[in-house]
Amino acid sequence: MSVVADDFAALCANEPELAKLRGGLRDFLAADRAEFGWQPAVDAWLSDWDEPFSARLGDAGFVGLTIPKEYGGQGLGHLHRYVVAEELLACGAPVAAHWIADRQVGPGLLSYGTEEQRRRILPKIAAGRYFSAIGMSEPQAGSDLAAAATKAVRTDGGWVLSGTKVWTSGAHLAHQVVVLARTSPLDPQHRHAGFSQFIVPTDSPGLDISPIVLMSGEQHFNEITFNEVFIDDTNFLGKEGDGWRQVTAELSFERSGPERILSTAPLLTALVRVLAKEPDRDDHAVAALGDLMARVISLRQLSVSVARALTQGRSPANEAALVKDLGTRFEQQSVELAADLLSYVGDHVDDRSHVATLVETARSHAPMFTLRGGTNEVLRGMVARGMGLR
Repeated sequence: MSVVADDFAALCANEPELAKLRGGLRDFLAADRAEFGWQPAVDAWLSDWDEPFSARLGDAGFVGLTIPKEYGGQGLGHLHRYVVAEELLACGAPVAAHWIADRQVGPGLLSYGTEEQRRRILPKIAAGRYFSAIGMSEPQAGSDLAAAATKAVRTDGGWVLSGTKVWTSGAHLAHQVVVLARTSPLDPQHRHAGFSQFIVPTDSPGLDISPIVLMSGEQHFNEITFNEVFIDDTNFLGKEGDGWRQVTAELSFERSGPERILSTAPLLTALVRVLAKEPDRDDHAVAALGDLMARVISLRQLSVSVARALTQGRSPANEAALVKDLGTRFEQQSVELAADLLSYVGDHVDDRSHVATLVETARSHAPMFTLRGGTNEVLRGMVARGMGLR
C-alpha cells in the first residue's frame, strides 16, 4: 500500500486492523438482524433498549473493547471502540442498554476505580450484561454542574447521599447510577472543588426513580431522588474532592463520540435511498444532500481526531466540547433538512412512509440533542476558556 493510501486509511479510521473489525461487526449485525428482526432506529443509543441484543454483542466480543483482558474485555484502544460505535450507530442497532456503561463507566473505573471495583463490575460490563446511568444534572444545575447541590456526608463505614438528579438516561432500567455529589461545602472562589463520585445501586433503600415522559409517550429520562441513601466505602469512586476532574475526563468520551454525528444516520441513509428512487430529482435536493454529506464527513474527521488523542493518553476536553457543539447543531439542522428533502419525493416511491416516520421520531428527539453532555452555550464557554479568551 502506498503512503498516500496509508494516510487515507488512517484519515478514515480504516487501517487494516480496523477494517477487519468493521467487517466482522457488519457480518454480525446483518446475521443478528436477520435472526431477531430488530429495525434501525434514530437515536438508538439513547432510546432503543434491548438487553438480549447487548448480551449477544458482548458474547461476540464487541463490548468492552478498551477494557483489559484481565477484566474480561478485549484489551484494545479507543479507535477500536470508535469504529464499533460508529458501525452500531450507522445501522441504528438497539444499543441503549449497555451504551453508557461501556462508553463512560468502564473507562472511569479503569482510571479511578479500586481493584475490587474493577473486578466486581468490569467483567459484567464487557459481557454486555451490566447497565449504568450517570447522575450529573440537577433541577438548578443543568450544564452548570458546579451548581450541583446533591451532597454526601461522612458516616460510619460510608456516606449518606441526599439530593435530586434529573434527565438521567436509562436509570429506571440500570443496575447502578454513578453520582456526582458535594462532599465539601461550596467555596464561591473555587466552585469546582469539593465534588466526589459514588457508585449507587438502583435498588438502594431511599432511592426513588420517577419517569420524565416525552410528548411522544416515550420514557428515556428520569428524576432520581436520594433520601439519605447509604453508600458504603466500597462504592466510593476515585479520590475525595477530585470528582470534577474525573467528570470532566468522563465527559470527553460522551461529547466527542460518533453519536454526536450519527444519531440520525439511519434517517439520512434511508433518505438517500428514497431520493435515489425518485425519477424526477430536483437539482436543489441533490445539492442540499451533497452539502449535508460534506458536513458529516468533516465532523467525522474532528471526532476521529479526538479518538486518536484519547488513544495517545491525552485528555482533549476542549476538542470534545467543540465536536459536541458542532455535532449537535448539525443533528438538529439535518432533521429539518431531511424533512425538506423528503418533500421532493413522491408518494409513489417505495419506503417514503418509512422515512417520514423516521423524520417524526427524529423531530421528537431533536430538542434533547443539545441537553445531553452540556448545552451549546456552556460548551462554547469551555472552548473559549481553553483558548485563553475568557
